[in-house]
Amino acid sequence: MKQDFQFKSKYDVNDLVRIMQLLRGENGCPWDKEQTHESIRKNLIEETYEAVEAIDKKDSHLLCEELGDVLMQVVFHAQMEAEAGVFDFSDVADGVCKKLIERHPNVFGDTEVADADEVLVNWDKIKSASKNRKTVTDKMLSVPRQLPALMRACKVQEKAAKVGFDWPDEEGALQKFEEETGELRAAVQNKDATNTEEELGDLLFSVVNAARLLSVDPEEALTKATDKFLNRFSVVEKLAGERGITMENTPLPELDKLWDEAKATLESK
Repeated sequence: MKQDFQFKSKYDVNDLVRIMQLLRGENGCPWDKEQTHESIRKNLIEETYEAVEAIDKKDSHLLCEELGDVLMQVVFHAQMEAEAGVFDFSDVADGVCKKLIERHPNVFGDTEVADADEVLVNWDKIKSASKNRKTVTDKMLSVPRQLPALMRACKVQEKAAKVGFDWPDEEGALQKFEEETGELRAAVQNKDATNTEEELGDLLFSVVNAARLLSVDPEEALTKATDKFLNRFSVVEKLAGERGITMENTPLPELDKLWDEAKATLESK
């Protein structure tokens, strides 16, 4: 065996840190040794989404596995910084512990709160003070640009709404949606590609606004709509196969009939 490593029946987070050190060490794994923050950046995102999927499936065993994969990514990135002499995993843990203590004065201090909403208000105040975010714009700019676009739009809108910059109800947002739809149509008719992209973005932003005011999560709504499309399409494909129909050579009106049939089939179940 190349490495001095003690096998156990049950490992802990310290063992995970040690394993990563060995993988990145002199006699470690060639692949692990050549990775950078940038090369495994997407891995962290993918593993996080897989953990979310396990939550949606209500699969505790899968969630345990996927959370381990997320933790492995955290340790991986921390080890790179440890090698550079910047910080290590213990610093990561230390930082988040201090943050939780600081932002829960209702538990670790003398602050009294009436309910969970007040806890969130205190959290935002403490966070803004610690990050030196003095304006609403500062708070908006703190929303990561790398978030899924619908989620980012919703978070930015929520921060604007907290200072009263918002529609009084969903009707205003729906009217704005109709207005943006008209502007998109005009851009398309004018064959203006640049303006079309801009107007489509405005339309999507207005959709998020309407969703937020209707207390609908736009990400979740779009996920469910995509699932619905996949379910119906699978039935269309099955019907086409049973009837000897080649979809790519079939006129759209005929495929629409199969779509309507698939829709009726699924709704009857």
